[in-house]
Amino acid sequence: MRARLARIDAVLVQAVIAAALSFAHLHDIAGAAGQHGWKAWAYPISVDLLLVAAWKRLRSGTSKGAAWCWFVIALSASLGANIATAGLLDAHAVPAWLRILVAGWPAVAFLGGTLLAHGATRPEPVASPEPVTVEASSAPPPARPAPAIPAALVAHARKVAADHLTRTGNAIDTPTLRARLGVPAPLAEAIAAQL
Repeated sequence: MRARLARIDAVLVQAVIAAALSFAHLHDIAGAAGQHGWKAWAYPISVDLLLVAAWKRLRSGTSKGAAWCWFVIALSASLGANIATAGLLDAHAVPAWLRILVAGWPAVAFLGGTLLAHGATRPEPVASPEPVTVEASSAPPPARPAPAIPAALVAHARKVAADHLTRTGNAIDTPTLRARLGVPAPLAEAIAAQL
C-alpha cells in the first residue's frame, strides 16, 4: 500500500508542477499580449479546460476526430506559450500575430468547448411510419472480436494482479483491474481472461 501511495504521490507531484509551470507560462503570454488582471488569469484556465474536455471526449470513445482536433489546438496553445516564454519572445515587443491569437482565443475556446460538451455522441434513431418485420434467427449474434493486447500490457497486468493479491489476499476482479490499468472495459475483460 505504501509503495502505491509513493507512486501516486510522485505522479501527482509531477503533474502539479507541470500544470503550475504551464499555467504560469500561459498567464505570462496573455499579460505580454495586453491582457491584464483577471483576463490574464482566465487564459490558462481556458486552455486547460479545453484540454480536459477534449481528453474526456477521447476517453469516452465518441467523436474522436473532433476530440483530437480540439486537443491538438489546446495543446498547441499551451506548448506555444511554454516555448515562447523560454526566451524566444521579447515581452516588451510582442508581435501583432501573437496579440491577435491571444485576443481570438476566447472565441476559439468557446467554440471548442461547446462542440465538445454538446456535440452529438450517438445518432438518434429515426422513426419510420412503416412497421418493420424482424425474422427470428436461431444463430447467435456474431461475437465481438477480442481486442489485440500487447504482451507488455499483459505482463504489467500480471504484476498489478500479483500486487493486489499480495496486499489484499484476494484475486483482482475485472473492475479493479480496469481502474488500475486505466483501460476500457472490453480491454480489461480481455486482459482478465488472459491472467
